[in-house]
Amino acid sequence: MPQKIKFGTDGWRGIIGKDFNLNNVASVAQAIADYLTQTSKQAAKVAVGYDTRRLSRQAARCIAQVLAANKIKVTLSQKPLPVQAISYTVRFKKYTAGIMVTASHNPPSFNGIKIKGSFGGPVESKITSRIEKFIFKSKVLKVSVRKAQKRGFLEITNLVPGYLRFLKSYLNMSLLNKGRLRVLVDSMHGTANGYIAWVLRNSSFKVTTIHQNFDSTFGAVKPEPIQSCLREASGLLKGGGFDVGLATDGDADRIGALDSRGRFVDPQQIISLLLLYLVRYRKLKGAVVKTISGTALLERIAKKYKLRVYETPVGFKHISQLMQSKNILIGGEEAGGIGVKNYLPERDGILVGLLLLEMMITKGKSLAQLLKDMHAEFGSCVYLRKDIKCLPCDKIKVRQRIASLRKQKKFLGITIRTIKDYDGLKFYLSDGSWILFRLSGTEPILRIYAESSSLAKTKQLIAQGTRRVKI
Repeated sequence: MPQKIKFGTDGWRGIIGKDFNLNNVASVAQAIADYLTQTSKQAAKVAVGYDTRRLSRQAARCIAQVLAANKIKVTLSQKPLPVQAISYTVRFKKYTAGIMVTASHNPPSFNGIKIKGSFGGPVESKITSRIEKFIFKSKVLKVSVRKAQKRGFLEITNLVPGYLRFLKSYLNMSLLNKGRLRVLVDSMHGTANGYIAWVLRNSSFKVTTIHQNFDSTFGAVKPEPIQSCLREASGLLKGGGFDVGLATDGDADRIGALDSRGRFVDPQQIISLLLLYLVRYRKLKGAVVKTISGTALLERIAKKYKLRVYETPVGFKHISQLMQSKNILIGGEEAGGIGVKNYLPERDGILVGLLLLEMMITKGKSLAQLLKDMHAEFGSCVYLRKDIKCLPCDKIKVRQRIASLRKQKKFLGITIRTIKDYDGLKFYLSDGSWILFRLSGTEPILRIYAESSSLAKTKQLIAQGTRRVKI
């Protein structure tokens, strides 16, 4: 009996060799082909890319062969590339859709598929739900690469140069070329592939890139730019030879940062700094989008500048939808996926890292000083996340335990002021702190998020939350 394939928060993901295998990949590709054939008013054209994971290249070729057999024109990347390069290609080269073989920041044992719409961002859940209904419903068609090329349905080319030109056009390159910072970049063996150094090659920046080589195991480290996965980069910064550190995830759409002393700067701080920079120095206006797991700091900044704030469930696809229909200045999720106005309705870790450098040059201050200034003006927000392994067989029990917490009137002895439960369960406490319990849509993990005015209190919230769910 065929395995059930479900698209979650950000595409379909599965264990390589178990859920994610070439037979299932071909079935998903056939479902996408069937969906496009039924819904496209004109002949469909699809861009296909892949990351550095095991089976990614083979899966991308398989997808291209299935689409071509269904008489859909395909442009296949000739090498691993950032997922946002596929989004750029789809939007500005007028493709019907884009497909990226990646599991983003998941552990090396995972792989998956992301689908991009013609607008250059992640498709909505209603589209992936429709695609799911086609899976295993019709015979998989497939043609060899050579025949697909000969028949004019497959082109294999380099999709990176156009994206890099577009990326540079958004940046203040005349300003960046004057920069003299010493930058450590951790590509985490993913698709960022030294591109930050390439953009700054004509500047006075000194850029050192580590983990630049492609590695399907990601050096046995989960390719997520969070504190626990950036120990080597942090150690190098503590050595005193760099002014700032930047890190991107496996498919390069997320960002993490480290200050000159190797201290981790979480994405909530990054998006807050970037909001201030766009408003004060780039003189841009628009609304702010945050997910339910996002920092309260964004709301404080937005209030000062009279900017509207939208809140969405976790998943950049929700932010992307608003970026298409509203005047959105910036939108971001807690894991480092950030999108900005006048670019793509998409995350781009490479762009955001370069904008951080642009901000540092503009203000003539270190990352640590920028953070200090922001907290002095808007108050301290200390944000933490804890990931707890939660096997599929435990999910029902964990959901029940989380639901039972709704009966509480206090948490950590503090009155619960408001409760939100549209994506997980979030308590807003009377002292301004909050805690969120949420099962991941991409990994077998329960995530507990918390934020307060101090590190000690945030740690207490996380510890109390961990005890309450008792996994």
